[in-house]
Parts: sequence; structure tokens; C-alpha cells
Amino acid sequence: MRALLIVVAGALALAAGAAASMRATHLRLGVLGSPARFDAQTGQRSTTRLIIVGWQQGTSAQYFTQLMGSMLDDPMVGLSTGDEGGPEALTPLDIAQGRGDALLVALNNAIAERGTTVYVRPLAEMNGHWNAYSAFNENGSSRGPAHSTTAFRKAFARMYVILHGGPAVARRLAALHLPPLRAGALPAAPVQVVWNPQGYGSPDLPGNSAQAYYPGDAYVDVVADDLYDIGGKAEWPAADALYKAHPHKPFAFPEWGLWGIDDPSFVTRMAQFLRTHPRTIIASYYSGRPGSIFDLASKPRSRAVYRAVIPRLER
Repeated sequence: MRALLIVVAGALALAAGAAASMRATHLRLGVLGSPARFDAQTGQRSTTRLIIVGWQQGTSAQYFTQLMGSMLDDPMVGLSTGDEGGPEALTPLDIAQGRGDALLVALNNAIAERGTTVYVRPLAEMNGHWNAYSAFNENGSSRGPAHSTTAFRKAFARMYVILHGGPAVARRLAALHLPPLRAGALPAAPVQVVWNPQGYGSPDLPGNSAQAYYPGDAYVDVVADDLYDIGGKAEWPAADALYKAHPHKPFAFPEWGLWGIDDPSFVTRMAQFLRTHPRTIIASYYSGRPGSIFDLASKPRSRAVYRAVIPRLER
């Protein structure tokens, strides 16, 4: 108990410092999981909720309108083509060539109709072999041209252009040497597109680095990282490097959490990062389902520190 009190005291000191250093930054706190349950656990007032959608789940604006109605003030919609081992709806090359446009058009229309900012996080953790859209297998072998980093960058740029919409869509796609959109004119939508690798590639190869998948500043609104504590192996240096590599972009943690362990020092370290990296605009805890390995209900020491420090960081 004495050790926990020391950790909590240190965390509170960090929060006090954050109040002074983050006045100019709007930090949104959120969750993947039930906001009501998580807020009751932590005293947090979640304003963003992440929900991940498979490519074939939503092809109508009505679907996305209903979905975003359950996602708080600042929704974050993740888009995935399929996990490793499961069916892949389409490849990055398919997206680049326009075969995934129906979903993108539907989401653009729903965001434009909503009229307030929505964060869209396409194909996250793309440098992790467990995702079907990664360029590499676990053993470092290539998945071929349809999954190459070149195809990914073109796919991401296409997604960015269509999701933002507006009168320049045709010109921007032509400038990228990508096929035209066949859906007609799109409304301009208040979207923020989140580019979200992991700090280190898995496999950790130069060709599978985060930067290998970066489509360029013109096609990214927010740079992000997913960070988990897996037996004390959280990759803080990689997160810091990713933050520093894009000094003109807001930063986010769409997912962060404790992978089956109760480690209050990890929560304290996250508070320190948020305090010292003022471009960070979102920190969304991965709570998952009740009883999952990420659930704070099974981590009383970490939950106590979280409750003491993280809600105080919101601005």
C-alpha cells in the first residue's frame, strides 16, 4: 500500500505540472469499450470512443450516421480490411485503384451530414504482421505488390482525399495518378484522418518501419501510435521518436493499455508523456470487453493511479 501511495503521489505531481504546460492543448480522453463503465471505474469524462469497422460492414451513410451516434462528442472510426488469418475484404492495391470507394463515399457523406469533427483511422498498425494489409509476414517475407508499402501509401492518400471530399477530389486523385472517383461530387467533410503505425515494426525491418508507410504530410491530419505494456516492454522511445518525426502534426494514442498485467508505473509514465508532449490531442484507453485481459477491473493498483492522474490531464 505504501508503494502504491508513492506512485499515486508522483502521478498527482505530474498532473499538477500538466495543468501548467498544456493550457494551449485540447487533450481528449477516450476509450475502446463501454464509455459509461470505464468512466465509472476511473472518474474520466470520455469524449471520444474508438470503434473499428470491417470494410464490408458499412457501405451506407445511414450505417455510419447510426454508428457515430453512439460514439460521444469526438468519434473515432477505425477501418480494417481484416486481421491476419481471417478473410481479407480487399488489399491496399484494391483500395488505391478504387475498389473500396463505396465505403469511403458513405463515410464522407455521413461526416458531412453530421457537421462536426470525426476522426477516421484507416488501416492502423499497418507495420504489424498480424494485420492483413501489412507488407510483411512475421518471418520478414514480402506479401507481394498488392500489399507493398508503395500500394499502402497510395491507398492511404486515396482514402484521405475521398474522406475529405470537396471540389478538389478529381484534381487531387489525378495528381496522384490514381483512378477517378465514379461516385460524383462529394461534400467537404470535417474529418481528421489518423495515420497510426506502431513505433517499431513487427517484424522490425527497415522496410517495415513506420516511415515506410507514410504517405506524406499532405495526406495525414494526425500522427498516432498504439502503446501497450506487455510485461514491462512498452516502447516509449519509439513513441517519442514518432512524435518528433512529425513536428507539425497533432499526435494521438488511439489505443493504449495494460496487456494482462497490473502495472501502475505504466500509467504514471503515460501521464508524463502527455505532460511533456503537448501536441498530443487524444489518449484513448483500450478497455475491451468486461473480463478481458485489458479490463482495468482486474488491475486495482493501475486503476487507482489512473483515477488519480489521467482525468486531471484533460483540457
